[in-house]
Amino acid sequence: MIIRNAKIITWGSNNQILEGQDLYVKDGLIEKVVSQGSSTESQEDVVDAHGQLLMPGNICAHTHFYGAFSRGWGYPGEPASNFVEILERLWWRLDKALSPEAVKYSALVCLADAIKYGTTTLFDHHASPSCIEGSLDLEHDAMVQAGLRGSLCYEVTDRDGREKALAGIGENARFINRVVMGQADPKIKAHFGLHASLTLSNETLDACVRANNHHAGYHVHTAEGIADEADSLAKYGKRVIKRFHDFGMLGEKSILAHGVHCDPEELDLIAESGSWLSHQPRSNMNNAVGVAPILDMLDRGIKVGMGNDGFSNAMWSEMQAAYFIHKD
Repeated sequence: MIIRNAKIITWGSNNQILEGQDLYVKDGLIEKVVSQGSSTESQEDVVDAHGQLLMPGNICAHTHFYGAFSRGWGYPGEPASNFVEILERLWWRLDKALSPEAVKYSALVCLADAIKYGTTTLFDHHASPSCIEGSLDLEHDAMVQAGLRGSLCYEVTDRDGREKALAGIGENARFINRVVMGQADPKIKAHFGLHASLTLSNETLDACVRANNHHAGYHVHTAEGIADEADSLAKYGKRVIKRFHDFGMLGEKSILAHGVHCDPEELDLIAESGSWLSHQPRSNMNNAVGVAPILDMLDRGIKVGMGNDGFSNAMWSEMQAAYFIHKD
C-alpha cells in the first residue's frame, strides 16, 4: 500500500514534518518513505490522505475497557469521601455487574473511541468477578475486530473471596499460555494482572508468581492512594514497591500503574528493576489521590508511559493534563 498526499510526522529524535512524500507499507510494516510518485511498486493500492497528518499512533499504557460503562453514571447514596470509597461505591459495583456481553461491548466502545483519537496500542487491566473464565478471550476478539494492538490481563484480587481469586489467577495463566503458544492474534500480548497491594494477601501473591512462572510481566496498581501504602506497612511492615520487589514482580516487562505515593527508596527500586511506570494524571486528579512524582522518576531514569485509567482515549488530553499538573 502507498499512502500519498499526507503530512508525515516522524516523531524521531529529530522530529520531521515531511510533505510531498509517499509512504510505502508492505506486510503491515513501513518499508520506506520516498518522493511522491517515485515508488516502483506500481501494483500497490494507493490511498490519498488529502493533506491529513500521518504519524505514529498513541499508546495507552494503562486502561480499563469496562470504564466505558462509567460515563455519566451517578451512583446512589452519599458521595465518596476518599479513594477506597470511590472503589467500593463505583468501580467494584460496576465490575461485578459485567456479563460476557457487557465485557464484549464495553471493549468495543472503548476501542472505537481509541481509533477516533488515534490511539492504536492499549494495555488493558480487566476485572469482571461474575464473568472471569474466558473474559480475556472476549477482549481479544474485540481487539481483533478493531484491528488494534495491545496487551491484556485479568485483575487478581482477594476482595471477592478465595475462589474468585484463584479463578483470576487461572484466567491470566490460561491467556498467557494462549499467547505463548501462538494461538492469539500476533498484535495482542499478555501481562499477569493484579489489583493492588491492599487487596492481595501474601498467599495470593505467591500463587500468582507460581502460576506465571516468569512467562509474562505483571500489570498492577501501585501506591495509587495513600491507603495502599498504609495497608502494606500495617500488614507487612514494608511499603508497596518493596513488597512487590520481594516477590520478584518488578522487571522490564512489568507495568506499575500510578505510583503516586512512592518514596525515594521505592523509586530507586523501580529504576533498578527497569520496570515501567504508567502515569494517569486525569484519573489521579478526579480521585483526589495526589500528584505522582514524575519529575523525580524521570531524573532517576524510570521509564514512564501515559495511561488513562478508563477515561477517554484522547491521549493528547492526558498529555496536556500531565503538562499542566506538573507545571502547577
